[in-house]
Amino acid sequence: MKIVTSLSFQGQCREAFEFYAKVLGGKITAAMPYSDAPPDMPITDPKYKDWLMHCWLEVGDQALMGADMDAGWAPNITKPKNGFDVTLHTSDQAQAQRWHEQLSEGGKVMMPFAPTFWSPGFGSLIDRFGIPWMINTQPS
Repeated sequence: MKIVTSLSFQGQCREAFEFYAKVLGGKITAAMPYSDAPPDMPITDPKYKDWLMHCWLEVGDQALMGADMDAGWAPNITKPKNGFDVTLHTSDQAQAQRWHEQLSEGGKVMMPFAPTFWSPGFGSLIDRFGIPWMINTQPS
């Protein structure tokens, strides 16, 4: 089994996933715009033609999924993301700190990357796309 987090955006899915691929060293294996939808799909407004209805990012044996959603389809899309974090774990403290620094560019650091009682390096942030992240270094 694989549990995959699906992230929602409002027109920034492609940009976000290209950024995540660069930061995390992953590869986008699917990026399907609404313009490729079957003709009977009810989403016909031209403003959505470049929005992604499905995006898949592979990072090692893990993945993230994403899509662009309008407020009419996802009423809470305009609200801050709440109740979850995308969490990255590694035993490489330097790598964890790089992820924290890169993902927080243009976003907001919630907890600076620093040692904690459970980890030699931990931090949290909300990236420039509004997605919350926690970065954790696993102790050796």
